[in-house]
Amino acid sequence: MTRSSEGLMTKQLTLPDELVLTLLNEESGYFRQVPGWSLNCAVVGSALAELSLIGRIDTDMQSLILLDQKPTGDPCLDPVLKAIAAEPAQRNAQYWVERLAPRAESIIDMTLDRLVDLNILQHHDGDFWSLAQTAWRSGFNVGSEVGTAVEFVKTRISKAIFSNEIPDPRDIIIICLIHTCDVLRYIFELDEESEARVEQVTKMDLIGRSIGDAVHENIARPLFRRTALTKAIPVVPLRKLVRNKHARKGNLPALFAELGEEFGPVFELRPPFQDRMIFLVGPETNHWVHRHGRTYLRARDYLEDFEKVYGGSGLLPALDGADHFRYRKSIQPGYSRTRLVGQLDEFYSYARNHFATWEVGDKRSAVDICRKLVNSELSPLSVSVDSQDIVDDLHKFKERALKTHIAGILPKFMLKTPSMRRRAKLVDEVVDRVLSVHTPAQREGCPRDLADDLLNMHAADRQFLPESNLRFVLSAPLIASMYVGDELSFIAYAMLSQPEFHEKIRAEADALFLNGDPDADTITGPAIEFTRRFIMECMRLYPIVPMSVRNVMNAVVVEGYELPEGARVFIAQTSTHYMSDLFQDPLTFDVDRYTAPRKEHLGTGYAPYGLGTHTCLGVRWTELQLTINLLMMTHYFDLEIAPKNYELKISPFPSQRPNKKLKFVVAGQRHELPV
Repeated sequence: MTRSSEGLMTKQLTLPDELVLTLLNEESGYFRQVPGWSLNCAVVGSALAELSLIGRIDTDMQSLILLDQKPTGDPCLDPVLKAIAAEPAQRNAQYWVERLAPRAESIIDMTLDRLVDLNILQHHDGDFWSLAQTAWRSGFNVGSEVGTAVEFVKTRISKAIFSNEIPDPRDIIIICLIHTCDVLRYIFELDEESEARVEQVTKMDLIGRSIGDAVHENIARPLFRRTALTKAIPVVPLRKLVRNKHARKGNLPALFAELGEEFGPVFELRPPFQDRMIFLVGPETNHWVHRHGRTYLRARDYLEDFEKVYGGSGLLPALDGADHFRYRKSIQPGYSRTRLVGQLDEFYSYARNHFATWEVGDKRSAVDICRKLVNSELSPLSVSVDSQDIVDDLHKFKERALKTHIAGILPKFMLKTPSMRRRAKLVDEVVDRVLSVHTPAQREGCPRDLADDLLNMHAADRQFLPESNLRFVLSAPLIASMYVGDELSFIAYAMLSQPEFHEKIRAEADALFLNGDPDADTITGPAIEFTRRFIMECMRLYPIVPMSVRNVMNAVVVEGYELPEGARVFIAQTSTHYMSDLFQDPLTFDVDRYTAPRKEHLGTGYAPYGLGTHTCLGVRWTELQLTINLLMMTHYFDLEIAPKNYELKISPFPSQRPNKKLKFVVAGQRHELPV
């Protein structure tokens, strides 16, 4: 990478780079809908073609010949070159496409990482990618094209298709690969004349023809399509649940980990009078869901009735595909850690105002005290209103809605009781409060909040975010205080029940607040390293949302088991938190598992915030809010567990939280709260 005389970044793209950029769907944030095996074959084909263009191999219609086994220095190409060099017999391109297709995923990963490092793509949580809008110029063409790298590649392809010029071999190869994947017509408007031109172009270059035909043959062969020879999904006897010690304690991740060890990565439960429940557990299924779930699984089906409770349709949790990505991009700034860091002074002030209501001798439910603390900060920062007087009722309404329409453990009429009808009206009260303080005059000079983002989004596109959805989206931050508060209650319990850890966190907290409030660099830096790892371990052992529910929209085989279209699957993504081949001694509380060389949390085995496209949007905000709250609680107060001999039990539905018996006692105040 060099800098040109105009100050623009000059970058040379490989064929895998160009293929990935061309297949990227800018609306959905992911690849165009190319079936997995087809995509793998095309990616391997691009790597072989690049090796041919740089003189490492030669290929024609009958054979692929090694010319030079010297490494290229490209981590995408060198493993392919090494595999070819290790093969004693001469093979053809079709053989190598078939042989190397299973490696395609690693080539894609490295290519995406490279494009992000080059500031060509921008990565978003949930494994979405969008174009980084930076000035760009190619390293191998001395031209005047400046724009995004995708514009550069598409312009070359367009010239090759819609003019009579003889294309460069590189352009011919890209057209061959994209045409083989059958997505060219989704990128360009092709009439009969241009389709004929495409067929002509794909035959112009011998390398392009041989690679294109090799990819086509492997895509077309039925051997690699979904097979009917799948294994029967094992059924777990219900007695296994009744007798399981983790089930009795409400620890769903540990329960699913044990069932997965005995019955495998895919199994069924058949509760009486209910549809069968298919579970996915373990690292392999986590990886599959994270990378490929968006193609086969859909969130909308099981959330439709829940949406109606709030009078909405097309809410973010129920969206998939391009609409989901567009929605996330629109509101991501409102959930970002950057926005919270920009309002640290206000955050400290809201927290202390709430701490001022704590009195020595108070004894309160752990869940209640933590939910109220979190909401005292989250409500004013995200929607600029105080909702402490109604937040308990909003939480109870949401929990009842989840139990009736999602978990299915209560009959639906339980959401129609007089108390629930009264609480439902409070959702409208929230909307009225938010709208009353979000007029232009009221917002002048105020820092931007999530409600500003949502209301601007509503004004810009009233079909995408209609007024009927405002009841849910404007009350969602208050509901989020339920989840964040419940996690904080687990974290506080873990600290208070382990004095050796309590002392270390207290030392970090006291040092942090010794000379006033810490700034952004301090509160996010190494000064709180132990506290950060402690919270990560709590998130592993006590995840709030232990599994996700989806419906199969396209039948697929996972780990040898067919998931039929229409089936409902329960993705127990946090079962991996209790698997010993991923986390050493998983039942042991160990904060050192997150440091080098162990780093056991890397990868999809650590999934407290979900997987794939529906990964929690507020991950960074939540991590920082939990950290600051724990440190402030520890600095200002001495808390104790009540009863003293309490043994943690978890209430697992509708989400995990400590049961009602756990209480915290304000035993003393360690430092004066600043006015």
